[in-house]
Amino acid sequence: MTRTSDVLFDALKQGLADIDARGLRRRRRTIDGANSAHMTVDGRAMIGFASNDYLGLAAHESIRAALAEGASLYGAGSGGSHLLGGHSRAHAQLEDELAAFSGGFVDDPRALYFSTGYMANLAVLTTLAGRGTLVFSDALNHASLIDGVRLSRAETQIYPHADIDALDAMLDASRDQTATKLIVTDSVFSMDGDIAPLARLVEVAEKYGAWLVVDDAHGFGVLGPQGRGALAHYALRSPHLVYVGTLGKAAGVAGAFVCAHATVIEWLVQRARPYIFTTASPPAVAHAVSASVRIIASDEGDARRAHLASLIDTTRAMLKRTRWLPVDSQTAVQPLVIGGNDETVALAAALDAQGLWVPAIRPPTVPSGTSRLRISLSAAHSDEDLARLDHALSTL
Repeated sequence: MTRTSDVLFDALKQGLADIDARGLRRRRRTIDGANSAHMTVDGRAMIGFASNDYLGLAAHESIRAALAEGASLYGAGSGGSHLLGGHSRAHAQLEDELAAFSGGFVDDPRALYFSTGYMANLAVLTTLAGRGTLVFSDALNHASLIDGVRLSRAETQIYPHADIDALDAMLDASRDQTATKLIVTDSVFSMDGDIAPLARLVEVAEKYGAWLVVDDAHGFGVLGPQGRGALAHYALRSPHLVYVGTLGKAAGVAGAFVCAHATVIEWLVQRARPYIFTTASPPAVAHAVSASVRIIASDEGDARRAHLASLIDTTRAMLKRTRWLPVDSQTAVQPLVIGGNDETVALAAALDAQGLWVPAIRPPTVPSGTSRLRISLSAAHSDEDLARLDHALSTL
């Protein structure tokens, strides 16, 4: 390498050394076979508490079969963007199904399918917000929402986590009361497992004439009647609502969708750069998601949610018996706050040695001093799996 190249690489190496010194190096793990509660990780049999496969559908035989059928019907790829030849019958059918399934919060619902939840959030926020727009974002929102807000170039205020009184005061004090306003929130917060006060957020959005964008990544498929999501869980309705659902977590496949009034969706089709300027997801994936949605809405889906609820209750009681600090979560995300990075990593390694994959979550994902184990539950887990985790934590 030239001397200039040495300088460039030295800067990166120093940055990596700083990450190591703070105990924040992230490492990938390799899974052989399907993702499930029981899997082979880096060549070892493990019980996984790391994935977001909340209903245990990622390895479901019917969904596997649907993916294979989709490939047979539509081929391996879409061939283009949705507006340039890539929009298949599978995409169109899935969007109609998602609008019917989760669109009960608004009149004339329509859905738009994206290849990832990250892209869906970027699309919504950069299309509905912009210069001259006021955005009010929860302090613990997911990185995709934060990035979408930044890229929108809107004037942004961060309100304290789930503090509706503070949000109301911020909106009331807004300098330009005529400006378009957006309130942005996760439904289930992915590192704490708590649920946003959605009913009060709807009230505030309607009071100030603001859009309310709800990212239901960790609620779709799990919360609400038939798993219709967090808005259905609280029986909310409002034309101000814009709903983002993820299809790679509880649904077990891939992608995401935005559901809102048909006018909002048409605006996204016309103006959302993350939708317009990317190749459409393979139609086979959309075909598989359709099969997943049918399972989520079925009696089998109800049974899986009931089992998951039982596991959540068991885990909450289990974590209260440890010497660490559980977060009071009633969702499938069950955090156990350890504190320091080194202790958290050491505890995760000790669990790993016993065949239990429980990831250590450290800054910058969570605030300094709140490093934690993030236990993700799945309907594919058994009571025996939790008993093994309970025994391991109690001995450690």
